[in-house]
Amino acid sequence: MSSVLKTNALESEAIYIFREVISQFDKPVLLFSGGKDSITLVRLAQKAFFPAKIPFPLLHVDTGHNFPETIAFRDKLVEELGLELIVRNVQDAIDEGKVVEETGKYSSRNSLQTITLLDAIEEFKFDACIGGARRDEEKARAKERIFSVRDDFGQWDEKNQRPELFDILNGKIENGQNVRVFPISNWTELDVWSYIEKEHIEIPSIYFSHKRKVFLRDGLIWSHSPFVYQEEDEQIEERIVRFRTVGDMTCTAAVDSYAATIQEVVGEIRESTISERGARIDDKRSEAAMEKRKQQGYF
Repeated sequence: MSSVLKTNALESEAIYIFREVISQFDKPVLLFSGGKDSITLVRLAQKAFFPAKIPFPLLHVDTGHNFPETIAFRDKLVEELGLELIVRNVQDAIDEGKVVEETGKYSSRNSLQTITLLDAIEEFKFDACIGGARRDEEKARAKERIFSVRDDFGQWDEKNQRPELFDILNGKIENGQNVRVFPISNWTELDVWSYIEKEHIEIPSIYFSHKRKVFLRDGLIWSHSPFVYQEEDEQIEERIVRFRTVGDMTCTAAVDSYAATIQEVVGEIRESTISERGARIDDKRSEAAMEKRKQQGYF
């Protein structure tokens, strides 16, 4: 019973946050990656505004190096629910000389998403960007408020945040500012999976065990792909793996797993002693990697 009450409380809080967004902002958007957290946000938004449709578009900042399974799922979900999807591509920013493609062993387009995101916010004049970040994921995200103000350069100042006492959310912003909104900020990875199980939410197949060509580097399981730099002595092998978190191929490591159902995934997470972000390659660059990217405008 206590777990049911907790789930209902988290769901109710998220629905309240969605409704506050609509009441306080003119042009919100939901940042959608095709991962489990943003998929959960879509379900919560459906509940918040039912029987009406979700009253804002989805925005995907596409690195061009995504897992095909994720892109296929994104397009299927949008078509089934009749949602508006905006896609903006990192490749365009590279072609226009706004950012420089990384090269070498740890090259990734993950950090290059910042400019594309900020350009999209400016293009569509979005004043609130809703995302699936959770406080349990990473140290920098643990510092965020639910309504997190960004300045007119998209920058985040962790030392200058508004208090959110008694669930009062202040969306007042100055010209040029915008707000990042985190409806599932207080959820954990297990909360998300338990909700997916309870709601029978469909998710991309890469979250479940499957055979994949991979190689090992730095104790992590990297996907073999034309997008991922690989040295000659790094041997390709086939393993039964799944993904706990989904970014693009260059920043997301797999984990050994035979969990083929949501129930098995939930059981696996309950027993895990390693955090979800332990499989994010981009977080290994430095202890403050995420915080630095957030200060520059990354989500």
